[in-house]
Amino acid sequence: MRIQDHTLTLSLSPASAFCLSLSLLFIFIFFQIFLLHFLSGDSLPASLQFPSHTPYLLIGGGTASFAAARSIRARDPGAKVLIVTDEPVPPYMRPPLSKELWFSDDPSVTETLRFKQWNGKERSIYFQPPSFYISAEELDGAENGGVAVLTSKTVVHMDVRGNKIKLDDNTEISYDKCLIATGGVPRSLQVIERAGEEVMKRTTLFRKVSDFKSLDKVSRNIKSITIIGGGFLGSELACALGRRSTECDLEVIQMFPEKGNMGKVLPEYLSNWTTEKVKKEGVKVISEALVKSVVCKDEKLEIQLKDGRLVKTDHIVAAVGLEPNVDLAKSAGLEVDSDFGGFRVNAELQARSNIWVAGDAACFYDIRLGRRRVEHHDHAVVSGRLAGENMTGANKPYWHQSMFWSDLGPDVGYEAIGIVDSSLPTVGVFAKATSKDTPKAATEKSGTGIRSESETEDTAVSPVASPTPAPPAVLQKDEYGKGVIFYLRDKVVVGIILWNVFNRMPVARKIIKDGEQHVDLNEVAKLFNIHDD
Repeated sequence: MRIQDHTLTLSLSPASAFCLSLSLLFIFIFFQIFLLHFLSGDSLPASLQFPSHTPYLLIGGGTASFAAARSIRARDPGAKVLIVTDEPVPPYMRPPLSKELWFSDDPSVTETLRFKQWNGKERSIYFQPPSFYISAEELDGAENGGVAVLTSKTVVHMDVRGNKIKLDDNTEISYDKCLIATGGVPRSLQVIERAGEEVMKRTTLFRKVSDFKSLDKVSRNIKSITIIGGGFLGSELACALGRRSTECDLEVIQMFPEKGNMGKVLPEYLSNWTTEKVKKEGVKVISEALVKSVVCKDEKLEIQLKDGRLVKTDHIVAAVGLEPNVDLAKSAGLEVDSDFGGFRVNAELQARSNIWVAGDAACFYDIRLGRRRVEHHDHAVVSGRLAGENMTGANKPYWHQSMFWSDLGPDVGYEAIGIVDSSLPTVGVFAKATSKDTPKAATEKSGTGIRSESETEDTAVSPVASPTPAPPAVLQKDEYGKGVIFYLRDKVVVGIILWNVFNRMPVARKIIKDGEQHVDLNEVAKLFNIHDD
């Protein structure tokens, strides 16, 4: 028997054979890479998902990062900017989360995140729509550059010498220049953390969009809610929920260790006045309250105070401050300020030659007021913008005093600048308010809502004083309709609060910048025209 050989023989030219061999080699290499990433838990090589290198890397997806990105692109129109954020959404503004969003009459506000400003105009909390950004995959090859955002990604390690970072999925990205704008994490109370899972499940630490959505839902399905904290956030949320209490039979309690609302910021007489205002919003205020313990009993939270008082509630909102997020300090070898917290930077917001820090996480040197750390929206705008400019070679120091504002609803609000600390000596000059002296009226007149975005570009050169004589520094109890409070250090004004006085911040900024001693602050108050009708 003869066995025939049916083997197929291909006749290839040398060039074709070479091409075939090369193709098979590429297939083999790709398969090996795929197999390695599959076994390590990664679905695809990082190079197919994100750029392996970016000229400008911004860590954090808040206001400071967005301000820096906009500033970088303004000075370097072709710049390629990559923002990495641990949140699932692009950059947004935080103030409306505790202010205007709560006063919306739109039942779908938690989904749209659109709100009416006090002036009636509608806007989104997002700085830009999704179409503003380009995808991370497209950034490297974008001819005109652009801004890309990697969402739901956390930077876990920073190699300063190698100019690269590592994400929580082990992806590595190198950079030329880097901004750290990691913001902060809401503080909790140790008594709550020690209380166990049932108490923690009934406690909100308010900071992000997800917290707003969660608290909105919770507040519609319970009978009692307690806010612990008497600062800006606690008082704003108390007023917002107090308004809601009349609609849905919700008991709103606010407790804090101070004698009155915002007692660490406002002089005592004005803190007491503010507390009465909060009470009128439907809030039960418990002052001088130190929490001893919290337990969950019979589906209720029992808050035991150190003086023996007992408060029963369904849910707690802990608004007791912010801890700057400095998780990267150890791996990066960056200094954390022992007094103020945050990454320690110079007047140009630099931590290293190619690393800048902005926003809540920056402990910076203010050339007028000394070393500081500030936790407000306008500071994030100002410091982010300055960091972006300096990342493109501006070499400018921090000199522009940022402001901050707080609104207790549409009728009472204030703007402040500099160091406002109730432990400092203060002088207050007040006048009778009119219907024009409210946050709502001020924004209707100016056409703006987030006040810092308009006022930070203005500069006061020669303010014109009102000819009306100023009254005594402190009026009667119920006459704090509008006014100016000066905070003094060594007889020099280092901080100013404008109480229901709006669109005068450039004047306040100039007073602090000049750093002069004033014999009669009643005369200085005339610069704000508070006695004009």
